[in-house]
Amino acid sequence: MNENQFDAIVIGSGVGGLATAISLGQHGYKVLVLEQHYVPGGWSHSFTINGHRFSPGVHYVGQLGEGEGANKMYCDLGIANDLVFFRMNKNGFEHCHVGDRVFDYPAGTENIIKKLSERFPDESEYIDKYVRLVERVNNQIQLMPTLKTVWEKVTAPFRTHDVGKYGLFSLNRVINWHLKDPFLKAYLNVQCGDHGLPPKKASFPVHCAVMGHYLNGAYYPLGGGGGIVKAMTTAVKKQNGIVKTETGVKKIILNEAKEAIGVETDSGEKYYSNTIVSNADPHKTYFGLIGKDNLSKSLVKKLNKTKYSVTSLILFLTLEIDLTELKLDSGNYWLVKNENLDNHFEELTNTDVTKGDTFPTVFMSCTTLKDPASYDGKHHNFEIVTYVSYDCMKPFENLKDYHNAEYKEFKEKVTNKMMNNVEQLIPNAREHAITVELGTPKTNQYYIDATDGNVYGTEKSLMHVGPLAYKNRTEIKNLYLAGSSTLSHGVTGATSSGVNAAANILGIDADKVLTPKEDQFLRIYDADNPETWPEWVNTKRATKARRTKV
Repeated sequence: MNENQFDAIVIGSGVGGLATAISLGQHGYKVLVLEQHYVPGGWSHSFTINGHRFSPGVHYVGQLGEGEGANKMYCDLGIANDLVFFRMNKNGFEHCHVGDRVFDYPAGTENIIKKLSERFPDESEYIDKYVRLVERVNNQIQLMPTLKTVWEKVTAPFRTHDVGKYGLFSLNRVINWHLKDPFLKAYLNVQCGDHGLPPKKASFPVHCAVMGHYLNGAYYPLGGGGGIVKAMTTAVKKQNGIVKTETGVKKIILNEAKEAIGVETDSGEKYYSNTIVSNADPHKTYFGLIGKDNLSKSLVKKLNKTKYSVTSLILFLTLEIDLTELKLDSGNYWLVKNENLDNHFEELTNTDVTKGDTFPTVFMSCTTLKDPASYDGKHHNFEIVTYVSYDCMKPFENLKDYHNAEYKEFKEKVTNKMMNNVEQLIPNAREHAITVELGTPKTNQYYIDATDGNVYGTEKSLMHVGPLAYKNRTEIKNLYLAGSSTLSHGVTGATSSGVNAAANILGIDADKVLTPKEDQFLRIYDADNPETWPEWVNTKRATKARRTKV
């Protein structure tokens, strides 16, 4: 094997691609990971502005309790010992501000049912039925890939009865069958922001998977998303794999039989392998790297019908402020104008986003409260997110350099509008601002190389999930897909897709790809309870505080 020959080449270092690389590495593969950005991680990367760290795509992770799915996956990937997570406020890991009403999501199915029933006593019986239905559908979705024997497959319709019964319905349809109060439905639907579709368009099973992922609470990684990426890239390198940044791929090399045999980078360098994995989205992979002429008519037709998820506006904000009196905590904050979420999505995606004083819906995350080791005693970092259509970027398309006066004016208007939302929660925030920087859909395109700046891969409607989603194995021999347009989206969903891609490559079941590792253990501490922190957390905080004073 020469220096340009590898057992597998992975295009893109998002967590899906890195999970594939780690999984193959555990089976003896020498893997090359190529990343066009100057840091690895895709949507999970972290970066700094004026010394303050931000993570644009990782705001919380679920299923990290002992014995839960994500915990086990990180252990089996062999990266758990390199990770630390902080448990977000178990009494309110989601703070839902709908108009002037507030509901705090507690961790645990029974706690959620109890708290909602106390708030809406007239619907307590139906709240119980609905939340337990969500839990069952999620459990059945997780069960489906594990059904292997003939008997299990024959009895699958009974084992996954609720998925079959509700699988083709929208979230709105199902929740309206069960519940009446519009505020109650808004609280239960607020996590639509985690898949990017309004209740009237969202697939009910997809929403169940999202809600189910967080039913037992939420966690945030030490170091933000970059903490996960660092652990994963370290694992790749320990297996003699290579991660090359600032190395964009121009095309996937095909032989005369139209089999993938390597890649050519933007600089003209060529690397060869009989296994190519693309962590890029389907349009970037097929149209951008393979070429339309090399694809079947049916695939081209599917690609032409494919829709991508919403894109985003993200405000990266640092405030020099004491948040104690405001009583903010490690939970997420959803600020929603009123209970009609469908109208908010329509307003966000169909209008000029510079108009109006505030956005109808924003998500706020204070990373220095979620990751207490990152706090310097003086500054708090926030990520404020809202979703928009890529159409708002049309005035800046087809320009060699879109950083013109018009783009600057666009950013100023949007930033001012988002700061108005921030001041609903933190009065006079502008007076305390140290860093105020806006990321737009163009930013997403540039750094993540996502089609139309999408944040969740393909749109998670009924036409792009389950059996209709893109498969890990492609029609091009030796080419595989990983990432949020395949198995699932989000941090753990994309990671799982990477393991699944490796299973396809190795020709084994996904549950056989990774072996259990008894020496791996995930460290978890309570973000809001200093008594649970190890001494090194306090040391980190003290060191940062000293540097800030200097």
